[in-house]
Amino acid sequence: MNTEYMKEALRLAKISFDEGEIPVGAVIVKDKKIIGRGRNRCEQKKNPLYHAEIEAITNACSHLSSWRLSNCEMYVTMEPCPMCAGAISNSQIEKVYFGAFDEKYGGCGSACDIFNTEGAYKTKCEGSMLEDECKALLYEFFNKIRKKTNDD
Repeated sequence: MNTEYMKEALRLAKISFDEGEIPVGAVIVKDKKIIGRGRNRCEQKKNPLYHAEIEAITNACSHLSSWRLSNCEMYVTMEPCPMCAGAISNSQIEKVYFGAFDEKYGGCGSACDIFNTEGAYKTKCEGSMLEDECKALLYEFFNKIRKKTNDD
């Protein structure tokens, strides 16, 4: 566990925030080196698949020329949703560190636990890394959205 990797994920999340996207960022690390980066781009791409985790996985797979991300760790600012948790499991990422919990949609134990379903790759998961910073960015984003909606 290394907070510097989460700080890089937060930097990416802030870019998404500035572009009007839900501020989530992710990095994938292997052998103490970042090999994949991603951030939410659903609005920009007009596609619900453009989550930070999926982009980071795609980037890391290209870097390694393999769909297997064994011996890799992911650092992501918000608990992955079920779709992303499934992709993380299928890519065989060893461990996920996330910041903010997602009680409504979290796929790592909050709403459901993809990693502990029968047949899933047993990715380890740990939440609350730089949680306050991750939550603050999400709260700021959603408060801004609510204010804009109320002003319209």
